[in-house]
Amino acid sequence: MITLQDLHPAEGSTHKNKRLGQGPGSGKGKTAGKGHKGDKSRTGGGVRPGFEGGQMPLTRRTPKRGFNNYRFAKVFQTVNLGTLDKKFDAGAEVDAEALFNARVIRKKDVPVKILADGELNKALKIKAGAFSAEAVKKIEAAGGTHEVA
Repeated sequence: MITLQDLHPAEGSTHKNKRLGQGPGSGKGKTAGKGHKGDKSRTGGGVRPGFEGGQMPLTRRTPKRGFNNYRFAKVFQTVNLGTLDKKFDAGAEVDAEALFNARVIRKKDVPVKILADGELNKALKIKAGAFSAEAVKKIEAAGGTHEVA
């Protein structure tokens, strides 16, 4: 049996870091390989990513066009019929509260969309924000009902 104290890196896979700035005889003394003075020799020195020395950066030089619907898009939590079949008994009322309590969804306040993946073999009364067309067919075929809430 292997225990924590038996674990160690593979032979030759690790080495000691070179100790920089330990005097002129060390090979990396005095300036520690950073050259002389200047911003890049200082701790935390250098410029931020995307900085082009004061020139107008590429991201600001390129034209911005078009429209993005991201801010206005409706976001749904998705639940598959196969999951509902596993988590709920026949005749159960399935809504956001029931799904949250069954730990199928993470948030009560984000609307739910029911998708058709998996099989539904029970009649369930399902209330959700949206349904896929295929999911509606499967729910009705199993003898259940759907309602857009």
